[in-house]
Amino acid sequence: MPTWANMLEFLKGDPAFFAKFVDMYPRFVLHRDVKQLIGVLLSTRSPDEGLFALPFPSPVAAHACADFISATPRTDGKDPLDPSTLSITSLNTTPPVTALFFPAARMMDVVPWWTITGRGLSSRAAEAALSSIANTPLAESPLPGPETPFTSPAHDALRARIAQLLNRAQRQGSPYVAAGDVHLYQTGMTAICAAHTALLHFRGTKTVMFNLPFHSTVHVFEYFGPGVQFFPLGTELAALETYLESEAAAGSPVQAIWTEIPSNPLLVTADLAALKALAMRFEAVLVVDDTIGSFANVDVLPEADVLVTSLTKSFSGYADVMGGNVVLNPSSKYYTYLATHFNGAMEEMFVADAETLLHNSADYLARTAVLNRNAQELAKYLSHRATLEGSSVTRVYYPQVAETKEHYEALMRPPTAEFTPGYGCLLSVEFTSVGAAKAFYDHLYVHNGPHLGAHLTLALPHPKALYDKELEEVREWGMKEEQIRISVGLEEVAELLITFMFALTKADEAEAARDLVKEKV
Repeated sequence: MPTWANMLEFLKGDPAFFAKFVDMYPRFVLHRDVKQLIGVLLSTRSPDEGLFALPFPSPVAAHACADFISATPRTDGKDPLDPSTLSITSLNTTPPVTALFFPAARMMDVVPWWTITGRGLSSRAAEAALSSIANTPLAESPLPGPETPFTSPAHDALRARIAQLLNRAQRQGSPYVAAGDVHLYQTGMTAICAAHTALLHFRGTKTVMFNLPFHSTVHVFEYFGPGVQFFPLGTELAALETYLESEAAAGSPVQAIWTEIPSNPLLVTADLAALKALAMRFEAVLVVDDTIGSFANVDVLPEADVLVTSLTKSFSGYADVMGGNVVLNPSSKYYTYLATHFNGAMEEMFVADAETLLHNSADYLARTAVLNRNAQELAKYLSHRATLEGSSVTRVYYPQVAETKEHYEALMRPPTAEFTPGYGCLLSVEFTSVGAAKAFYDHLYVHNGPHLGAHLTLALPHPKALYDKELEEVREWGMKEEQIRISVGLEEVAELLITFMFALTKADEAEAARDLVKEKV
């Protein structure tokens, strides 16, 4: 989405526009290899049937999708599909693929499950399946039995690496994490779904989301389970305490409190010590998503019972593979219970994806140091621009300049000779008007899209792109159409500053022109 106009076309959801995409974030737009595999799957059916298909790594995932889209009523408010119009077929590919067939006309009622849960077949699994079809004619095969976790030496090595990184430069009170406490999933959203599903077995009551998370996270809580109470500012501790008291008094104590460190896209850091105290008092599980802070920089395990991370982001760092993890804190009072519910369900990371994550993350600390430095320099420069007379920049959102800076810094790992922690790769910048934000975005010659933590700098009008129909509501949370989210990459700092200077000049010019028109009027 290289221009504001492209983004507006994206928001319309026109299939003809989406057909122009070669590739995009795979949960949002089907990867080319997945599309090709779908074409092969559809070739096994008559065109007269008017079907479409989505491939999954297991029958369990395919059936979960079918159950959700045919439920009456559907928790996402969409019209349910007639179960008689759905069919599930396992195929003799390597790796095994299970296809869910459904009426093509209902595509937009099925895709939300794929997008929100992240449980669709990965592009590398699709590529491997296509290769196997070239050597063996495609045929149906009996549905396999209950799944066991996808395992390989790469999975084992990846778990060990994550555990080792969590055990380095720990804060006081942080536990030793064994590789067996690390659970791997095919996407970050699948990791969130897995953790939430396990917690539903724990108590089956409402979830609290404390601060702004990734857009799809709240939908997981809304669509799967009894619901969510949302505290979007990440600072409403008194209101949270009152809510927890009322739920406990009503006999339905909250099952879990979730927070992201820091929030997305406003980079607010919740007071994790205070959340831990409330979680202990009301016997709720505290779940922390540290994707944006990144566990190279922050250590949340002295407080968190459960850690969730999207490995797709800065851990991988090269925007070419997806993955997620859930880490159970062995010192948590809930550890024994939770461990029994993390028994392989949804752990369907394809072997080649595990191998790629292992390869990419070999330089995780070195890359994170550069991401930290570049983002810090850019935030410093943008903050300076905000102080200049006539500047179109009004505010910068970054953990180091946030009002909640002390909460973030309390979670930072101690510096070592190997690595000094920083404030992460993500920041947001706010402009005086939508026109200035548009001019900035249209002239900011970096990559564009919803990803973050990559080797290349990425920009996105995050509130507009993800909350277009809710802009009035989210403005009360601090998100505005005038904001652009920036995920800073590994480019040279001087190169980045020159790129941003040019775009900021265009934003200033647009704002000056707007002021001139207002004067004439």
